[in-house]
Amino acid sequence: MSEPADPVGEAVAVLRRGGLVGMPTETVYGLAADAANEAAVGKIFAVKGRPAGHPLIVHVASAEALPMWAAEVPPAAAVLAEACWPGPLTVLVPRAAHVLDVVTGGRPTVGLRVPAHPLALDLLHRFGGGVAAPSANRFGHVSPTTAAHVRADLGTAVDLVLDGGACPVGVESTIVDCMVDPPQILRPGGIADEAVARLLDGVGGLAAASGPSRASGMLASHYAPTAMVELYDTLAAATARAGALTATGRVADVLDATGDLVAVAQGLYAWLRTADDRGVEVVCAVLPPPTGLGHAIRDRLFKAASPTRP
Repeated sequence: MSEPADPVGEAVAVLRRGGLVGMPTETVYGLAADAANEAAVGKIFAVKGRPAGHPLIVHVASAEALPMWAAEVPPAAAVLAEACWPGPLTVLVPRAAHVLDVVTGGRPTVGLRVPAHPLALDLLHRFGGGVAAPSANRFGHVSPTTAAHVRADLGTAVDLVLDGGACPVGVESTIVDCMVDPPQILRPGGIADEAVARLLDGVGGLAAASGPSRASGMLASHYAPTAMVELYDTLAAATARAGALTATGRVADVLDATGDLVAVAQGLYAWLRTADDRGVEVVCAVLPPPTGLGHAIRDRLFKAASPTRP
């Protein structure tokens, strides 16, 4: 099939007729549907195999749309939106009356963000509404950071995939629950925990997350390759374990997630996918320090290594 002369215009048309679009963002590729179309949003769950009731994030074109989707805008959400949008940060706010239950999982809250990818912003501005867009992959598996990943995972179940190149951040957005006082980071992501804490210092500060899963990416098991993932604090320990496994005939490899954390985040999911393609049975991953992007990388690796993963 030839590329449309106006791919974004075609993607807008797909959304308006209730279809699904693979949408590039700065974090990962999203599986986008019109957030105001219940049947279209339902297709997201069917295509991903996503559990019913698991909430979706609504992507909007600008911070000006925040009051259109929120019943009220908590002070923390206003501060974060002004400082971080467009960017890899999602705020959890009280939902407006028109927001669909299928989007929020029946919860009284909705997650909102403005992505910082030119194709995504062009799509959202031209579409004129919000799109629900979880990661464009099978539920629980490694998130896609290229258009080729989306096509490999979902094939013809997606009506159109916009190719925006490799995602420059590479891990999902930070999610901040602005419904609690003080706010909580529910999922570490592309905006470092320390940066969120600094921004919220004047509006009540920031607390550690607690309570049940109430946003995307909070399940104990997620982002998992086919290979088993084992976690280590040092490269020496990971290398020794991989060597021991190889000596018994197992296919093992070392993932050193330390060093340049920006580069690690950008390439993390692609590396895990490649390991599966190469038939790696065990990934021995070295954890980065819990600072900056290290929070998000550690979170993804812990969830990929969960013994309760699907």
